[in-house]
Amino acid sequence: MLHLMAPIAFSFAFFSSAVNALDVSVPLSSSGAVTVSPSLCSFSIEQDRWPDWAGTTTKNTFFYNALENLKQITGEPPWIRIGADSEDHTNFNPATEYADDIFPNYTATVPYPEASNITVGSKFYQLVSRLPANTHVWWGVNLRADNITAAYLETKAIVQAFASSAVKSAGITLDFLEIGNEADLYVNNKGRVAPYGPTQYVPEQVISHSYAARCSNPLPSWVNIATNVSSAAGLSSTSSTKLIGAAFASSSHTTTGMSPQGIFAAGILKTKPGALITTISQHHYSGSFCSGNGDLLQNLMTKSTIRSNLTSFLPDITASQAQGLDYVLGETNSYSCHGAPGVSNTAGAALWALDYLLYAPQIGISRVFFHEGIGYKYNLIQPVALNRSILDGSALAKPLAPHFQPAYYAAIIAAEAIGKTGSTKAVELTIGSPTIAGYAFYESGTLARVLLINSKAYLSTTTTSRGSVHVSLDFTGSGTTPRVMEMKKLIIGHADDTAGLTWGGQTYETSTGLVSGSESALVTLVASGVNISDTEAILLQFLPPTAGLQERGCRLKSAEL
Repeated sequence: MLHLMAPIAFSFAFFSSAVNALDVSVPLSSSGAVTVSPSLCSFSIEQDRWPDWAGTTTKNTFFYNALENLKQITGEPPWIRIGADSEDHTNFNPATEYADDIFPNYTATVPYPEASNITVGSKFYQLVSRLPANTHVWWGVNLRADNITAAYLETKAIVQAFASSAVKSAGITLDFLEIGNEADLYVNNKGRVAPYGPTQYVPEQVISHSYAARCSNPLPSWVNIATNVSSAAGLSSTSSTKLIGAAFASSSHTTTGMSPQGIFAAGILKTKPGALITTISQHHYSGSFCSGNGDLLQNLMTKSTIRSNLTSFLPDITASQAQGLDYVLGETNSYSCHGAPGVSNTAGAALWALDYLLYAPQIGISRVFFHEGIGYKYNLIQPVALNRSILDGSALAKPLAPHFQPAYYAAIIAAEAIGKTGSTKAVELTIGSPTIAGYAFYESGTLARVLLINSKAYLSTTTTSRGSVHVSLDFTGSGTTPRVMEMKKLIIGHADDTAGLTWGGQTYETSTGLVSGSESALVTLVASGVNISDTEAILLQFLPPTAGLQERGCRLKSAEL
């Protein structure tokens, strides 16, 4: 139930000495805006503990609710990628029921490491039926081990699972197979020996290698495994399932290194399985915690850093789109090695994720898959009870129940900003501020919403008063200028808080993963502008001048409209 303040309060004391003022230009038409997918925010799941995410004898209702929450807002569930590092450590054994995992010892830096060896059976893949109806899925198979038989058996089991009546009746589809995770790191993780680049990754029948290169890398290439996998899955130019390209950890941005440009130059798209690539996947983290060295929360949240991190991939995006291929961030999050304590798990990370997520389509990234694993510090969703601290691996006095971390609010807010039409367009607003970001959203070409984000970190250690900016909206171009708006706020105590956030007066910090509390929004005149505090996000929904105001308990004089 929507709870509103009535009558509308117009005396907000906007221009106190502590408040800065900012004029923001908002186009009334959608010219220059890009279409934003309802499933822009999607998830990459570390494969080793997939049964924990999905549930075995019964579904994991917390994880299911986490996905269903987003589906209810946008009309489309998040896409799910299952694989990542552990896809390259997986073997198939029909005698295994779900999965047998072997894990390395945990450390203070990595309290919940990926499995070093995973053996799965058919039921492992059949658990995909636990996802919400109409979920799109892609699954990773092992390239690093160069075990053609294992890849074949995995693929057969995956295809069989998606052909089951339970999966088909739910409309859950296998859209992609991904062959190998981050092959550009294979030399570092001893999966290959140097030299290893595009001319080794792509097969010898396409590129003529030197004798030395052939001898130093005699193992099958991507195309060798992909040919076998494609055959096992029955893939063709007319099949609904396609192949993911690249899935690299980084990019050289060159035609000679490991990058989209590099594998294109090496001829991958001219091969039979390569012709089944319709999407290039790039992995990206904003920093690294692998050595145990943290970073400042403000560094993660900073507006310019978010943009420079993402725009570095513009050459790759352009090259991929020139080949008619889609481009996604198939695995991404804040800091690699599962996140940095006191940064990735905080409220400030919610604002980082929100800005990062919405900026991505502005430069041609169509979908963003936030990586998740059991106990990872950067998770949006912690789907099972945890017995060790995610920060340092220390034993907990009592298990930590399934819960959302603050960044989950970014997914919810982005979903509300995008809405249910399936054709919403968005454009980043040009704002002359290093801390204020904004996006306008259009439905059927008409301005519908504006989202504002203040990424200046207000910390629990901050000794000065909390800052605020008064934003006035200046509308440009042709179209009807909105007069009335409904305002919802993401309320955050401090950027380094790990709980206690509310969105429009409601909380997702519940035992079920379902929202709790009465929704609270303020209906006010657009001309009044809005105050946005440091470490805050505000969504403005524009309303017709008189429509619905009576039901909201609001009385506006005709002169005010």
